[in-house]
Amino acid sequence: MAFESTHGEGAELGRYLRARRTQTSPAHVGLTVGAGIRRTPGLRREEVATLAGISIDYYVRMERGKETRPSPAVLDSLARALHMDDQEHQHLRELAARAARYAPEPPPAPSRTVRPHLELLLESLRPNPAYVISRSMDVLAWNPGGLALYAGLDDWPVKQRNLARYLFLHPAARALFGDWDRQITACVARLRALAGTAPDAPDLTHLVGELLLKSPDFAGLWERYEVTGRKPARKTFQHPQVGTVTLTSQSLHVEGTPGQRIGVYTAEPGTPDYDALLLLDMTASRSAERPSPTPKATGQQSSRD
Repeated sequence: MAFESTHGEGAELGRYLRARRTQTSPAHVGLTVGAGIRRTPGLRREEVATLAGISIDYYVRMERGKETRPSPAVLDSLARALHMDDQEHQHLRELAARAARYAPEPPPAPSRTVRPHLELLLESLRPNPAYVISRSMDVLAWNPGGLALYAGLDDWPVKQRNLARYLFLHPAARALFGDWDRQITACVARLRALAGTAPDAPDLTHLVGELLLKSPDFAGLWERYEVTGRKPARKTFQHPQVGTVTLTSQSLHVEGTPGQRIGVYTAEPGTPDYDALLLLDMTASRSAERPSPTPKATGQQSSRD
């Protein structure tokens, strides 16, 4: 299986509508279904068209990628009919804009260079684990706890360290997250949203292609086409070094560096969770002081990578 980037006008828009339609049950939108077997998963095309107040032919043309200039009113009606949340609705608008060829200029290629002041920021956040990642979730820089929190990630070469790759392919990931299913669903949704607006980006196509080939779990979620992004949340880690620790996560965009984000995990000082972070930071710092071919603990990928 390979990652199919979008080249035909409206094709990605049609795929998104079809995915949302087949995953929306009649009961969810208030439709009463009679007795008998429904061969169509989710809603039928005519049901979506009726709910949105548009013609069936017009909606079919949209799903087939032949209608590339739906009006904002039509998009809003479809979003209401399919009970899309705000992020899903925005994604629909972005796909329609691209299909109509009035989308803004594509963003510049993401930089993999982490500015020195960000390394200082990561260091100042200790013992809170923190790292910088690219838009496709490559780990570009970290403080000691930021790398050590993802148990076993430091076993991989620097260029291979990617949080999506870790979740699906690293043997330690399932044990680290008790809610692993929830974590991978959110991860794929974020990558799907990015693929809708930058489908030909080399960093994304390489990662998605690899995961489609190596992970059946990823392939199944990718086909669902969910795009609801991540929100600040508490996460529980079953960490092999410090035991069970529950942390609050936050993601911050970095100005002037397209696609880069800072991820931070925090705990209230004086709590057992905070004590666990102190232990993790101390243990990781000691490990990083040993001679190693990899970058220093507050690290960054080499500019040659």
